[in-house]
Amino acid sequence: MNQKLLITGALFGALFLPCAAYPEALHSQPAKSPNDGDVSRWLTPMQMLIVTPTRIPQPLDQTIADTTVLTQQDIRNSGAPDVPTLLRSLTGVEIVQTGGLGSQSSIFMRGTNSNQVLVLLDGVRINSATTGSTALEHIMLDNVERIEVVRGNVSSLYGSGAIGGVIQIFTKQGHGAPAFNASAGIGTHRTQRVSAGFSGVMDKTTFSLDAGHVKTDGVSSINPILVPAANPNNNGYDNNTFNARVKYDFDVDHALSAALFTTRGNTSFDSAYGSPTDINNTIENIGKLSVASDDQLNEKWHSQIRLAQGVDDSHTYLNGAPNYRYRTQSNQFTWQNNFKVADGQQLNLAAEYLGQAVDSDTLYTQTTRHEKSVLGGYTGVYGTHQVQLNLRQDNYSDFGTANTGLLGYGVSFEDSWRATVSISNAFKAPTFNDMYYPLSYGYQGNPNLKPERSKNKEIGLHYAANRQLVDAVYFDNHISDLIAVNAAYTTVVNINQAKITGEELSYAGEFGDIHLTANLTWQNPRDTETGQVLQRRAREFGSFSAARSFGAWNAGAEVRYSGARPDIDYSSGNSIMLQAYQLFNLTAGYRIDKDFRMSLRVDNLFNRGYSEAYTYNTLGRTLFVGLNYQQ
Repeated sequence: MNQKLLITGALFGALFLPCAAYPEALHSQPAKSPNDGDVSRWLTPMQMLIVTPTRIPQPLDQTIADTTVLTQQDIRNSGAPDVPTLLRSLTGVEIVQTGGLGSQSSIFMRGTNSNQVLVLLDGVRINSATTGSTALEHIMLDNVERIEVVRGNVSSLYGSGAIGGVIQIFTKQGHGAPAFNASAGIGTHRTQRVSAGFSGVMDKTTFSLDAGHVKTDGVSSINPILVPAANPNNNGYDNNTFNARVKYDFDVDHALSAALFTTRGNTSFDSAYGSPTDINNTIENIGKLSVASDDQLNEKWHSQIRLAQGVDDSHTYLNGAPNYRYRTQSNQFTWQNNFKVADGQQLNLAAEYLGQAVDSDTLYTQTTRHEKSVLGGYTGVYGTHQVQLNLRQDNYSDFGTANTGLLGYGVSFEDSWRATVSISNAFKAPTFNDMYYPLSYGYQGNPNLKPERSKNKEIGLHYAANRQLVDAVYFDNHISDLIAVNAAYTTVVNINQAKITGEELSYAGEFGDIHLTANLTWQNPRDTETGQVLQRRAREFGSFSAARSFGAWNAGAEVRYSGARPDIDYSSGNSIMLQAYQLFNLTAGYRIDKDFRMSLRVDNLFNRGYSEAYTYNTLGRTLFVGLNYQQ
């Protein structure tokens, strides 16, 4: 208890230090407008343009939705290898992994389920149509330029799955003169990472080519003391990633672009069923291919047409022999039109098509479905007031129609303060596993399921002045028609309801060469029927970090805290309470010259034992040293 109070006190203290700054995400290189090819036109930090909260390029300081932006500089300074590691310290975000690097990850945003958080890769869905989740553990950061995280219901912008929020990952684009980049490093558990890329702008062509490889021996994913059937060997991971983007500007108003991303992860894992000598592994390919035409049709009308395909292809093996195979494909078409109505006022109208297909050795009773959507949105700035309105209708070929909307309002006052309020609703479509899983061991899917639905209210207070930023947000999310297994364990039904309320408090600042960030999340994610806290979610968690630059050096320290979390012992069906924990991490960097930089990252400095999921091991103290080259 004393440790918990110490951590909480430190976080509170950091939140109200009298220093002046913006977070690293705000004083780093700002994100560009999707249509801006001139680096010299990048805006000032608080006016950096982001697109995820509204689907329209908008300054960060005018967003109503609670949004975090992680830039290339944030990614580089973190030394994190993959997306889950980077996201762990964000407000309202919990990550649970069943082992070390590359092991299956679940993301709980504002207490919602992992398949109630939508992940987009350059605007393209890459989630599995069978589970509804996205394998974030296979997305390495060597190929990522920035990440925009929007918390709260935004189904009215993006459709199914955005009950907890949206994570949009933007892969690297070319900037400036053509240049090479490369990195290499080694770490504990025989971890090796290498990557290389070449990108830039030549005449009217912008391009980026990047490739990376990661390999680690890992640790045993399951504790053999708790699960005697598990193999006690180390569970390694191997990943290869390739990213390519090219854009040709016919003139200042018309451009054609194409992008390819593919990542292949080979994950060794333990099973609680079988023999201690069994060798299990899964090879999963996550990819997307897209082609887009951007056209500024006149001074007030911008049109984008995009054709895209997202793929999740998973093959599981037992002792080298094929065991399960699931390949899901999402074909996507989007036509979006942005209109400048007047100064500070924008309108967007869009039509979308999503066709999903499953190819598996599991004989689903239905293997295809499609969805047609129309949506509209408006953002307006009237002096000190901001307004956002979004409406969307999704029509699925199997369960029917879902209508969603969002109404948000913001007002600035006293020069440095801004208040925001919004109401919205969202939905998550049943997956192929939910509806069409074949009869097996007395269990089968339910084709009569309805989508999960939620209603969200939130209010925020924001302060930004003298390079200092404080955000306080309260949210109230009611989720109904939750899909769960029935009491007889024969099928799934719309039976559960959840209510998730909470407060988020975050701070970022600097004085001199010292940068500080801190956040705390208090939440109550509970089953409304039983009153129990939802599985693997903490009532409170947060982080505090401090970093300093001096000469060619920079160094940082972070402490992360998570409260106790309920879980289940699946062998007995009994409830288990996972203990609270706190972890200390260190980062350091040294710029050798203008092209070369060394980096170091130490996670779990004091080698604390902790658990994110019952019976599953976590990494102890880890060290990674890297050398980076940027021409």
